[in-house]
Amino acid sequence: MTTRGDGRRPDELRPLELRRDYTEMADGSALAVFGRTRVLCTASVDDDIPRWLRDKGGAWVTAEYSMLPGSSPERVRRGPSGRNQEIQRLIGRSLRSVVDLDALGPCRIVVDCDVLQADGGTRTASICGGYLALHDAVARLVGAGKLDADPIFDQCAAVSVGIVGGEVMLDLPYAEDAGAEVDFNVVMTGSGRFVEVQGTAEGRAFDRRRLDEMIDLAARGIAEIVEVQRAVLAQPPEPRSQAAGP
Repeated sequence: MTTRGDGRRPDELRPLELRRDYTEMADGSALAVFGRTRVLCTASVDDDIPRWLRDKGGAWVTAEYSMLPGSSPERVRRGPSGRNQEIQRLIGRSLRSVVDLDALGPCRIVVDCDVLQADGGTRTASICGGYLALHDAVARLVGAGKLDADPIFDQCAAVSVGIVGGEVMLDLPYAEDAGAEVDFNVVMTGSGRFVEVQGTAEGRAFDRRRLDEMIDLAARGIAEIVEVQRAVLAQPPEPRSQAAGP
């Protein structure tokens, strides 16, 4: 079996850490670490419901994504970009797929995903950490008696997979992603259902057999991530005291 540049097997995740309550002011927060990629995810609950939902009494879960200056070798400029918007829409869709918005009630939860250091897989790390931040924000609403029941009915996680040097590999760092012949991002629920599959051949097209290999490998990787999430969430989050204002 091929050994990769960082010493991993092709079917092995990068060293993974999901650190709960990394910050103390947000309703929920988590640091997602995949190898050298680090993403800070925070979830904030507010009453600013989108205008199109105000008369319906519904709720909304959305996301914002950004790469901070200093997160890559070349300074990233602050401000919106087409790439950021595409990624934050993916994160929002992924998180909403496991939330009963009607049961969440009239509120909005914004999950902010800020890339502290980027080495590939920032969007998938954002989904994995964003789920934890969202979970804890909602769990605190339930614990405070603001919700009768937990509206989150499943877990959500994601991972990259691709073909590098003719071989299917899991969880690509930047060095592999930049030269991959095929690049996929796969989002799944904890129960094994697919939320989204994004894939592109960067050069030569691939066949159905290779597609199945990539999907199967991604599913196995996501199952491992889900187990890490479950271990982190085995105990309920500590109640939040009222945070001091700025």
